[in-house]
Amino acid sequence: MSEIIRKDVNEQWCHSGIIKAGEYCFLNYCAGNVGGTVEEQINGAFDEMEKRLALFDLTLENVVQMDCLFRDVWNIPIMEKVIKERFNGRYPVRKSIQTEFAHVGGENGLQFQADAIAYCDK
Repeated sequence: MSEIIRKDVNEQWCHSGIIKAGEYCFLNYCAGNVGGTVEEQINGAFDEMEKRLALFDLTLENVVQMDCLFRDVWNIPIMEKVIKERFNGRYPVRKSIQTEFAHVGGENGLQFQADAIAYCDK
């Protein structure tokens, strides 16, 4: 069995931002630009995802699956626009879920976050 490697560990929230286990990396709670527009938050989440993937020399093109969480699921077309701009045609499978985030700011706070699985071909 290969080693499990945890990076971007947050002791306060008791989680790892990215874990490599075998040929896959698991990412959670990718969010950014909280308080901005939905499009800014989606880009911020993918910026955070890229930052974590880079810890294992990976890119968004390595992402094979995403769970996308929205405060308002009707913002899916905005996410699809951003995915077209950032994933270079290498789209992951995904599902979109609407949720009430337990996050500071309520309706004016967190609008989007993503979890992902990436294939580690290195």
